[in-house]
Amino acid sequence: MKKDFVRAFWHLFRGYWSSEHKWRARGLLAFVIGLNFASVYLLVRINSWYNEFYNALQGYEAGSFWPLVGEFTGLAFLYIIIAVYAIYLRQMLQIRWRTWMTDRYLAGWMKHQVYYRLQVLGSDTDNPDQRISEDINQFVTLTLQLLLGALKQLTTLAAFGVVLWNLSGALTVPIGSREFTIYGYMFWFSFVYSVLGTCCAHLVGRKLIGLNFDQQRYEADFRFNMMRVRENGESVAFYHGEAAETAGFKERFARVISNYWQLMRRTKLLNFYVNGYGQLAIIVPLVLAAPRYFSGAMQLGGLMQTVSAFGRVQDALSYFVDSYDTVAQLAAVIRRLAAFTEHMEHVEALEDGVHHARAAQSEIALTGVDVALPNGRRLLRDCTLALPAGSRVLVTGASGSGKSTLLRTLAGIWPYGSGRVTLPAGSTVLFLPQRPYLPLGTLRQALAYPQTAAAAGSEQAMEAALSDVGLGRLSGSLDRRDDWSRILSLGEQQRLAFARVLLVRPAWVFLDEATSALDEPSEQAMYALLRRRLPALSIVSVGHRSTLFAQHEEELHLTGDGSWAVRPIPAGA
Repeated sequence: MKKDFVRAFWHLFRGYWSSEHKWRARGLLAFVIGLNFASVYLLVRINSWYNEFYNALQGYEAGSFWPLVGEFTGLAFLYIIIAVYAIYLRQMLQIRWRTWMTDRYLAGWMKHQVYYRLQVLGSDTDNPDQRISEDINQFVTLTLQLLLGALKQLTTLAAFGVVLWNLSGALTVPIGSREFTIYGYMFWFSFVYSVLGTCCAHLVGRKLIGLNFDQQRYEADFRFNMMRVRENGESVAFYHGEAAETAGFKERFARVISNYWQLMRRTKLLNFYVNGYGQLAIIVPLVLAAPRYFSGAMQLGGLMQTVSAFGRVQDALSYFVDSYDTVAQLAAVIRRLAAFTEHMEHVEALEDGVHHARAAQSEIALTGVDVALPNGRRLLRDCTLALPAGSRVLVTGASGSGKSTLLRTLAGIWPYGSGRVTLPAGSTVLFLPQRPYLPLGTLRQALAYPQTAAAAGSEQAMEAALSDVGLGRLSGSLDRRDDWSRILSLGEQQRLAFARVLLVRPAWVFLDEATSALDEPSEQAMYALLRRRLPALSIVSVGHRSTLFAQHEEELHLTGDGSWAVRPIPAGA
């Protein structure tokens, strides 16, 4: 398990530091480390200052007071500057690392329709949006915080360990008739105390890792459920589904609270331990150094310097104890990101069941195509046919017979099946689903999708397309930014999708019940518009309405048990 965790961490960690930005990243990291080394050096100087200052106070040396205050002011000023810039530059490195990881994860999530296939394959990856936005941020932040903190504490341990060793002197312990001398006894006591404290902290706090993992998942589920209601507010309102949705909210929120109570109880135990451990460490150096002080072997300055050095060594050795909660959070984040990464890599590595190719031909050819459901049930078996340029084909069949799944297969996004689909080389193919996707932003961006607004054509072309589909009233709102999927009815959204066809001007268009929300005259007008504006356009439609027969020349009928048949549609049908 530990090997898997280390391997997962290394897999996530190494990418940025071996990327095209590696030298800039390593240089910035080295500079931050250098600043941390400098801050430790100043702390050592301040520790030595304690000795001189308190000795001066003990000796009533008024002439040394103000020069020592001035020396401390200079050291403190330098320390503040270095500490501030160490954090600032660490945050700069954090931004660059997060940006690089976010870009890579977004590219991997979007490439080869991984975002869609994760759903189709039934992956247990929950809330990928949270993993890309929050988990990457936490991974970068916590990793830098812990690694740089550990490096600084190791440096502190090395520097102040020597100081504490020299200040401790020797402790003679009589055991029976013999005496044992322990050199640097305060250092060794601090070391043993910290090792035992670290082991106990792990025993007390190890359950926090799983609890933090579950807390992030439950919080994301609760937030996602509310987002779903917001996106489908009209449907919920029509159903008067407030009671059911509220029950769902309460059920998910109950998981959040239940897990958080467990997290609180475990954190309470850890905090009892950590605070008790820290308070005991305050009095221990005074008790250990008191014999030498009262014997006159150590002055007040030496006592204060010893206490300060012991505290620094103790902090360094106790870093894991103090940071255990942070380590638990990082471990949970690594588990989530590693699982997400593994699922994305698995999905991307899967070969498409149906092979897609482009060839110098005008027709779309299906050769031995089988289409199946995830449970193995075949919807289409050994389909071999050609759809010549200019075809107008209507795909029919009962609900669940595989009509929409066939279109997904032709689009190359359905992984269950076999055979070969050959598309014309250089031809643009556009798919229109039943509910068009309208991205957040301006109407211009929604109309241009999937192209960019700049590539979709002139403003005059957009206005003409809107007018052609009966949405001319929106021509003055092209630059209005809003949630257009909420403002426009489904019928208006489907009209907007036809306007996209006019702007993209594809050679082939596949419509998956793309007129289901339109009345029959409007449906007829949309098909007539495509024939008039794009006479060479090839159309493949999926639908249940009998009126669609009049808009097509051939019917591809699916039975749902694997059988299929192509037959001409009589004129006037």
